[in-house]
Amino acid sequence: MNNKPLALVSSLLALALSGPAQAQVEIQWWHSMTGGLNDWVLDLANGFNASQKDYKIVPTYKGTYDETMPAAIAAYRAGTAPHILQVYEVGTATMMSAKGAIVPVGKVLADAGHKFDPKAYIPAVVGYYTAPNGQMLSFPLNSSTTVFNYNKDAFRKAGLDPAKPPTTWPEVALAAAKLKASGVSCPFTTSWQGWTQLESFSTWHNTLFATQNNGFGGTSARLVFNSPLHVRHIENLANMAKQGLFVYRGRGNAADASFYSGECAMATASSSTYASIKKNAKFDFGIATLPYYPDVPGTPQNTVIGGASLWVMAGKKPAEYKGVAAFFNYLTDAEIQAKSHQRTGYLPITLASFALTEKSGFYKQNPGTDTAVNQMVRKTTDRSRGVRLGNMLQIRSIMDEELEQVWAGKKAPKDALDSAVNRGNELLERFEKANK
Repeated sequence: MNNKPLALVSSLLALALSGPAQAQVEIQWWHSMTGGLNDWVLDLANGFNASQKDYKIVPTYKGTYDETMPAAIAAYRAGTAPHILQVYEVGTATMMSAKGAIVPVGKVLADAGHKFDPKAYIPAVVGYYTAPNGQMLSFPLNSSTTVFNYNKDAFRKAGLDPAKPPTTWPEVALAAAKLKASGVSCPFTTSWQGWTQLESFSTWHNTLFATQNNGFGGTSARLVFNSPLHVRHIENLANMAKQGLFVYRGRGNAADASFYSGECAMATASSSTYASIKKNAKFDFGIATLPYYPDVPGTPQNTVIGGASLWVMAGKKPAEYKGVAAFFNYLTDAEIQAKSHQRTGYLPITLASFALTEKSGFYKQNPGTDTAVNQMVRKTTDRSRGVRLGNMLQIRSIMDEELEQVWAGKKAPKDALDSAVNRGNELLERFEKANK
């Protein structure tokens, strides 16, 4: 007897009784990652999507950081905003002021039953993205900080000990002089000059960049990075520039390529340069802590955060917020965090992922890759927690303009810093009035 017809009827009956398949809830994620970091973002989304069946993260590249945030705000007004938006750290104060447009990450996690323990995170990371009431505002996806990269081969040629990079600014000047004497055309350079030489410089020296604890205390904050210490530092760099010991290579991360190529022997840059240096550099390199002035009390403290975080946009369905929470909970997994940290050079956001990376032997196999974390795990103070100001993107442009006048010998360091502070404070006054 042929049982095929009977089997077919049974299969169709079972399918009918099971009902329609449950559709996945799609979560739109707008980001600004390119190249290898775009691959990383896709892998994170694919990993989460494969780990469960209820939600699907859909990552979409929407342009640079400068382009993505205004696009999302426009989309929010039109009712088409994504669920998750990646915003660079200088946009934090602006996002906080966008009342009604965002939902705090802490609330999204709590509503979905996921526990948020601030003590599990690296203090300087979670502190930056946390409101005064202790609620986490955004999820720190890709956090970086400032580090000191140096060419060990160039050090050897100049008679410098490659195992002992300069730890203070006076030592940087001495090393630069020896490197120049050995034939190096660019002994020292820097990327993101405002971030490294003024913002992070301030927190590393436990010195205010702006009043109101660098903006964390309210929108009445005003810039004060024209203090005697700041002027002294910029004067020293200006003198190095005159002697050809410091070579300015342009705004943003333009100087990074000068270090990868071997042209510049020392550079202050983002810790996220690690992957690119490892890929492009044809020389032995080292990663060290940001230099400091040893006569400044309480130095070094901790460096300032960079990178970006993920914000949750308002106006979505409860089921969609559960999906967002599930994704963020997935991203906090120690193994996921450790792999991301090792792959990109961004900081591990939790202490557990830092410990896991250390236990794996990664730091021993890749000396210096723990530098950024060690600079950030230190206990923060009100002066070193970070810089969180409105109109910060425009303020950085002002710092670039004024510092470029110094490097070109057209302005005295004090005059340039005074001008930058005055111009920046005009922007802060506007921001304060707009958010009263």
